[in-house]
Amino acid sequence: MHRIKVKINGKDFEHDVEPRVLLVHYIREKASLTGTHVGCDTGNCGACTVIFNGQAVKSCLLLAVQANGAEITTIEGLAGDGLHPIQKAFMDKFAIQCGYCTPGMVMSASALLKVNSDPTEEEIKEAIEGNLCMCTGYQQIVSAIEDAAEKMKG
Repeated sequence: MHRIKVKINGKDFEHDVEPRVLLVHYIREKASLTGTHVGCDTGNCGACTVIFNGQAVKSCLLLAVQANGAEITTIEGLAGDGLHPIQKAFMDKFAIQCGYCTPGMVMSASALLKVNSDPTEEEIKEAIEGNLCMCTGYQQIVSAIEDAAEKMKG
């Protein structure tokens, strides 16, 4: 067992974890934050994307012990009390179908818009290329991210 300390959505967590526990499972089981979805556990789908020390990462590709000392933001911590503009745009632009990929898509979009407030369509597509959606066909997702970027600027 290894003792780790991590800050998730501004709250401190400290637990003993086995070395093989994936960060996505730590977030869901120890921190009780189930908005981060478990999809493939292989890094292919992006459903488990979180912001890890400022970067969008697939939490199924990191061990919990690698998060020791890290700051993590999950979908639950993105907005605070209300919906984040990206979440609102996903609703307004019908970018949500089954919703399984949505937390990962939103977190990837959030990471993009923090470093690029006016992304091109190509930059948006590149930012979400590691997130798979089986329902929407991506155009609504791209449109939602463009909409959120516009609203967050002004």
